[in-house]
Amino acid sequence: MHNDWFQRQVNRLNRHRWWRDAVIYQVYVRSFLDSTGDGVGDLAGVRAGLPYLKKLGVDGIWLSPFYRSPQHDHGYDVADYCDVDPLFGDLAEFDGLMTAARQLGVKVLLDIVPNHCSSEHPWFREALASPPGSPARARFHFADGRGPDGSEPPNNWHAMFGGPAWSRVTEPDGRPGQWYLHMFTPEQPDWNWRTPEVAAEFDRVLRFWLDRGVDGFRIDVAAGLFKHPELPDSPDPEADARTRDSVNPLAWNQPEVHDVWRRWRSLCEEYTAQDGQERLLVGEVSVPTAREHARYVRPDELHQAFFFDLLSAPWDPDAFRKVVSEAMQDIAGTGSTVTWVLNNHDQVRTVTRYGEPTPEGSGLGAARARAAALLMLALPGAAYIYQGEELGLPEVVDLPDDALTDPIFHRTGSRARIRDGCRVPLPWSGQASPFGFTSGAESAKPWLPQPEYFAEYVTDRALADTRSFWHLYREGLQLRSALPQLGEGTLRWLDTPPGILAFARGDGLVCAVNFGTAPTPAPVPGTPLLASGPCPPGVLPGSTAAWWITDPAGL
Repeated sequence: MHNDWFQRQVNRLNRHRWWRDAVIYQVYVRSFLDSTGDGVGDLAGVRAGLPYLKKLGVDGIWLSPFYRSPQHDHGYDVADYCDVDPLFGDLAEFDGLMTAARQLGVKVLLDIVPNHCSSEHPWFREALASPPGSPARARFHFADGRGPDGSEPPNNWHAMFGGPAWSRVTEPDGRPGQWYLHMFTPEQPDWNWRTPEVAAEFDRVLRFWLDRGVDGFRIDVAAGLFKHPELPDSPDPEADARTRDSVNPLAWNQPEVHDVWRRWRSLCEEYTAQDGQERLLVGEVSVPTAREHARYVRPDELHQAFFFDLLSAPWDPDAFRKVVSEAMQDIAGTGSTVTWVLNNHDQVRTVTRYGEPTPEGSGLGAARARAAALLMLALPGAAYIYQGEELGLPEVVDLPDDALTDPIFHRTGSRARIRDGCRVPLPWSGQASPFGFTSGAESAKPWLPQPEYFAEYVTDRALADTRSFWHLYREGLQLRSALPQLGEGTLRWLDTPPGILAFARGDGLVCAVNFGTAPTPAPVPGTPLLASGPCPPGVLPGSTAAWWITDPAGL
């Protein structure tokens, strides 16, 4: 009895911790909505779109980087962490966005990039102008080259976006000099977090935005920051580029990184103590196992970390069950909640990923994407939705080479794994590009070309069609908000025939997914509460997910 009372008190307190079951909408600012007619989305466009997102039913938004930047990697190369790039507006516009979000009750998370900055950052420019061994160079990873004349890189590491991870500088006296480390592109030098001045600078950056009212941060490359202190050769130097993931154990997931997250958690809790509103830290953590992932969300570190295993799982019931089970065991066991994600700005969209590789996607891919969305929204924990996911947008796979902007393409010459296809600007209205994305003339060109078939996906059409992806997401979000045990819910797998995945939660919600193409008997009798496609009573059609509410004791 005492244990039951204690658990009720924990659940009551956790209900005030909004992030535990929140649904956050990722806004890729340059592709969301353009208010100026220059073909690039901006902060004023985000503010104009807030009522749309409120109507959809999300709890908050995560904004991609809008800081001053030369845009070599679309803002992930930051030149000034405490200012808005004129491409997106200014600080006054940001403050206006914050005011509008607060009025609507929408949380705002910023994307912070602590692993690297822009080669145009004032500190890196100072480092280039300073001699080897100077304090200015200590903020980054500068090292002498190998070989008799130092003409070879300090080690054999390759950058994730292709090519060597080192570039040689010309010293102030004009001679070839040291090399600096960049695990992505030469325009993105890596910070050296072993230098205390770097940590202090990011404390200042976090406070700058927290003082402006933000509700937290999405942390880019959260398993990065520290490199092996001796910078030794890697046994597999091309692993990062080959997988486009944080694989090199000498460059990622070093133990010292956890001290940074404890420091940041303590800083955020200073602000939480002032008004009782928790500030959230959610990390982009790419590590090999759910158990290692769980180390980042211990009670004194990050609140949450994206669980990418669901995103990368093939369309297979055994694969989905495995990743969900591991997450619930290892991550939820830390006291955090799992942070589920199916799409983001770096990955092929689910409609295409689950279907056929055609420009328009496929009916099968769309059906599977709808089913996966219902599965994700039924899982205990938090969920992140990438813009356009609620419209059922497919990946744009046939962008011409001369339109591609991804540095991966320009560094490797390969279209494999490029990210432009999921970043094409959203279609809002009309029958032709720019589909209401830009306020300019009809001839205005979005920064990436929109295909003609986007006319089938415009927001106006989605809102008017009750069978659309948009209405499926909205109904799912409404039902989530009505359920009492979202972040704290339990999960129990049900016995099902092959090809069917079904689980029950402690609040009576049952979710079942038919991964096959043929209809099967439903695991629960009666008409479902919500389904991803037509679903007669007692039947679960192929490539379909459905929810029922039932008595937990009867399962």
